[in-house]
Amino acid sequence: MAAAMVALLVAVGVALGITWSQPKDTADQIGAKLRLPVEITADPARVDYARLDQRIGLVMQEANSVGLAVAAIERGRLRFIRGYGETLAGSGQRVTPDTVFRWASLSKAVAAALVTRLADQGRLSLDAPLSSMNTTLTLPGGTDKATVADLLSHRLGLVRNAWDDQLEAGADPRAIRGRLGTLPPFCPPGTCYAYQNVAYDAASEIVERATGEDYATAARTRLFEPLGMKNASVGRAGLENAGRWARPHRLGRHAVSVNDDYYKIPAAGGVNSSVRDLARWMLAQMGAAPSVLPAATLATMHEPRVATPPHGRRGAMDRALTDASYGLGWRTYRYGGHDLVGHRGSVDGYGSLILFDPADRSGIAMLWNSNRAVPARLQLEFFDMLYGLPPTDWLELPATPPAGRIEAAR
Repeated sequence: MAAAMVALLVAVGVALGITWSQPKDTADQIGAKLRLPVEITADPARVDYARLDQRIGLVMQEANSVGLAVAAIERGRLRFIRGYGETLAGSGQRVTPDTVFRWASLSKAVAAALVTRLADQGRLSLDAPLSSMNTTLTLPGGTDKATVADLLSHRLGLVRNAWDDQLEAGADPRAIRGRLGTLPPFCPPGTCYAYQNVAYDAASEIVERATGEDYATAARTRLFEPLGMKNASVGRAGLENAGRWARPHRLGRHAVSVNDDYYKIPAAGGVNSSVRDLARWMLAQMGAAPSVLPAATLATMHEPRVATPPHGRRGAMDRALTDASYGLGWRTYRYGGHDLVGHRGSVDGYGSLILFDPADRSGIAMLWNSNRAVPARLQLEFFDMLYGLPPTDWLELPATPPAGRIEAAR
């Protein structure tokens, strides 16, 4: 068993292609190549990855599952990275750790990182009123009472998901932002939480005006390239031009065309990458890349700023994640006596998730190409094993998968 575990860890290390390296002295030099610090060793793992693989197998036997990519990190070390299922239902093309998916709302953390780093460098202030940022955003009562931090933490005083329906109907997001001020106020800015997409994308305008670069270029040169995220991109072309990318599917494994709507608001939902790159992003959020994302930047983004009371029906998993709050582009929770940081994403035909313990430097990241949320239930199965908690059947799926189990690609 020990020899098998060593072989698995070595294979995973080769698959991710990351080795230990000390941070460069020029901590603020954006664009410098960086290798994230991951050691692949034979140290005992706290998570039973054979069991995790078996549980993933159950998810892949669910009637609407198509493809899924999973990466897990323990104490700053990659322990598990695999692809499951197909990029297109019935195609036979297997998902691998390098298959590119959409991040959906995981993209919000990229915008928050870009803006927060610009604030660190004195290019702007998180406490500045949005009225000074020269964006297209309007708010009920004006933008002078809402700050940049309020934008990134969904505290704008707008009703939840304000005019997403107009975006999905094909309207120009800048024009929509220009009309948001005509809505009745939901609450005074800075006082309550209401999730946004169209309004949140004012962050892309802030980045572009502060850097003189288009948003996709700023994300690439200031984050993706320095972190070695080779398959990460912003925009539809970045997805469809990837060497291997996952097609979106709806219920019944029905393939659909890529929908452009949320690519039009890149700060809110425009990023693509492989799970290999998402693992690099997670490591950076754990403090592994201080020359790109210093500890002070991470603390600013991860700090809980506003409680996020539930709306609608809550499942057992959401009830188990307590003290839910929002920081800057990140959600925070309490589970099993530990503080967690993460986010979920969903856009037509895709799902995504990242959840990690920044103190323990452990977490799980997942990308899938269906509009079912079942894979998200794996997150607490991972943390139950990590923390040594009694096992809970968070999947609530049949215990025995039918014949013809989905193959995994490492």
